[in-house]
Amino acid sequence: MITRRAFLGALSTATLAETVLPVVAAAASPPRRVAIITTVWTYQSHAQHMGDRFLVGYPRHGRWHQPPLQVVSLYVDQKPDGDLSRQRAAEHGFTIYPTIAEALRCGGNALAVDAVVIIGEHGNYPHNHKGQILYPRYEFFKECVSVFEQDGRSVPVFNDKHLSYSWEKAQKMVADSKRLKFPFLAGSSLPVTWRLPPVEVPYGAKLKEALMVGVGGSDPMDFHALEAMQCMVERRRGGETGIKSVQLIEGDAVWRAGEDGAWSKGLLEAALSCSDSLQGDSDLDSRPQDLANNGQLPKLVKNPAAYRIERNDGLRTTLLMLNGALGDFCFAAQLANGEIVSTQFFLPPTPNVTYSACLVAQIEEMILTGRAPYPVERTQIASAMLDRCLDSKVEGHRRVETPELNIRYRAPRGSRFGG
Repeated sequence: MITRRAFLGALSTATLAETVLPVVAAAASPPRRVAIITTVWTYQSHAQHMGDRFLVGYPRHGRWHQPPLQVVSLYVDQKPDGDLSRQRAAEHGFTIYPTIAEALRCGGNALAVDAVVIIGEHGNYPHNHKGQILYPRYEFFKECVSVFEQDGRSVPVFNDKHLSYSWEKAQKMVADSKRLKFPFLAGSSLPVTWRLPPVEVPYGAKLKEALMVGVGGSDPMDFHALEAMQCMVERRRGGETGIKSVQLIEGDAVWRAGEDGAWSKGLLEAALSCSDSLQGDSDLDSRPQDLANNGQLPKLVKNPAAYRIERNDGLRTTLLMLNGALGDFCFAAQLANGEIVSTQFFLPPTPNVTYSACLVAQIEEMILTGRAPYPVERTQIASAMLDRCLDSKVEGHRRVETPELNIRYRAPRGSRFGG
């Protein structure tokens, strides 16, 4: 397995070249003008996590970094109690517009910004029969595309978290970005936050199996876990080849699948060994323990869920959502030579949630360089896996063939985690 020292040494030059230098080079230019399109801007909303960092800066590489970006316009869909958008606009001198088109044109007749940041998370929106929150990310994106088409110019776009709750809508969003040839970045903070230990799947390695463990609900948090797993397995030999089938199982069927070898108990042990938050009946019982093998998981986890995902190249990947057993997100994979790579995706606590600064750094780089630092297909495939797994759930936990998820891409060699 690649060592921490060798990995960090190999990355040091690439990290400086790919991340630091574009920011330094762009610092002397006029600030890039940014429009933020969001559902709500309230305390601890995603708009606050990211928007405030664009406005006042964020910690990076041991210094306070002020992005060479200027938020000039905002569209906010809802203004509930606790709304911060008007306060931020007054403090920082940008304008809140009543429509997305006006925000992109800054009240004029033509596109007047250098980038668009779409943050469609939080707010009061309906749920569908699969339990998905119908955030209007796709609708926000299509309104931006309409402006690009009408004005004959497009700019980089970032979309927070899922592309959409619908795999079909996500597919259309990626197609639009390629048709109009604008940089398109999306996703969550987990792929780019710190890792404990700071390891990576060796680029081009042949994988035997991969497993992710996490906590949360089937819409907001399971996406985080699926995307974190995706950012690891996409580095395998041949790159991502697409999804052959998915199945979401729950309850005792999860434990039976483990006993039958459908997912690796050895990888579960490796993943849980990276957790800082193993649970027990009491604080005393949650001290260091071999939770993967001591028989306590069925007692602690009242409703386990397993996302079973088979890739077109035969790779078997599993996400275990184990509410009650831990409070973080951990990954393990076995290489073809038998070695195991395992790590925790570290999420610093509230109120600062500094992992979001790691994501803002990637958005900033795309805006400054005009290139997305990693493929949007990573988020597309994670969005699609979640949607189709929820189809499996509501259809009696059946196995679902997914020829429509023949999403193929190669990840960049350089890693992007850790700020």
